[in-house]
Amino acid sequence: MKIIKQSVSADIAKDKFDACFSVLTSEHRVVVKATRKFANTSKGFAEFGRWVSKWENLQVELAVVMEATGVYYENLAWSLYQAGRKVVVVLPNRAKQYTQSLGHKSKNDKLDARALAHMGAERQLEPWQPMSRQLFLLRKLTREHEQVQQMRTEANNRLHAESHSMLESKSTVKRLRKTLQLYEAQLQVIQQEIRATIESDALLKAKVGKVTTIKGVGLLTAATVIAETNGFALFTSQKQLTSYAGYDVVENQSGKRSGKTKISKQGNSHIRRILHMPAFNAVSRNVPVCRALYERLTGKGKKKMVAYVAVQKKLLALIYTLWKRDEAWQEDRYQQQTEEGIQSLEAGASLSGVSAADRSTVAPAVARATQDKHPVPVGPGALFQVRER
Repeated sequence: MKIIKQSVSADIAKDKFDACFSVLTSEHRVVVKATRKFANTSKGFAEFGRWVSKWENLQVELAVVMEATGVYYENLAWSLYQAGRKVVVVLPNRAKQYTQSLGHKSKNDKLDARALAHMGAERQLEPWQPMSRQLFLLRKLTREHEQVQQMRTEANNRLHAESHSMLESKSTVKRLRKTLQLYEAQLQVIQQEIRATIESDALLKAKVGKVTTIKGVGLLTAATVIAETNGFALFTSQKQLTSYAGYDVVENQSGKRSGKTKISKQGNSHIRRILHMPAFNAVSRNVPVCRALYERLTGKGKKKMVAYVAVQKKLLALIYTLWKRDEAWQEDRYQQQTEEGIQSLEAGASLSGVSAADRSTVAPAVARATQDKHPVPVGPGALFQVRER
């Protein structure tokens, strides 16, 4: 039996992870060689490395496959990346769908590990690359801003309810107002840190500046989209980006029955949330291609929110295009769209490295991204009420 590929999985939880070592034979059969549990600690990582070396055939490619479970996978992925291993990180929904395709009816950590190892042996998966330090910090700040914004909205709703209740408590109102003042101050500080992070890198500042030339797209919007996609480094098409953000179309049709067509929403919710208000701004400020798309859809009888979702999708595509081409917005150039692009937008009704720690440049993202020499690992509602240009 000749081995043509090797795969070892890590189904990671907070304190431990289940591992499975599988191989793909020349008869195209996936065979499990060994399974074991390890602690999700530096000591456990060392034991895992020795265990893998025990079963590994050095003449055959080996991939370590894991699922993007919150932040718990990051330390192991980073440790293996530094050791020169090929690391693959798959999204939970993709891992779930593959597990179901294998016919597994039960679910537990051991079975999940076997499914991940089977996937790594059978499929050609893109290797994982960590984010640069600058974009990693930017992503943390934009997500913190989102969380504080949500808490502010919740506190504001509570204040409104208390102020209109039958028996208003003045002490409760006073505390809620102090809480809102605290959240407002925190939001201002976070926005200042986001701006400072971008301005500390000349090339990043220049590229973000070009993206924000789109009317309605402000600094916070650009920072969030760029940070959540790691500067679009692993995206080679708008279709990939659309799927990653959850704007891909899901149809429900069979025979004569025609169900509702909608976006999947199975993707990065941070991107969809931050593009909500910019879509309104782009239409109200008459960005030609966005306004034309909105009027075309509403003219066909589509609901306004359906049209605005299509505008969100369009704005994401424009941000991607400007970043990749490293150019500013030009209305006359981007006004004309291909018929295929228009149809795709109407139907909608698996990152660029930044500067290393010791230098202040951003790797160009016009073609393929360059990674940091010392990158930082990555992890895979309320509206933003920020006045943007």
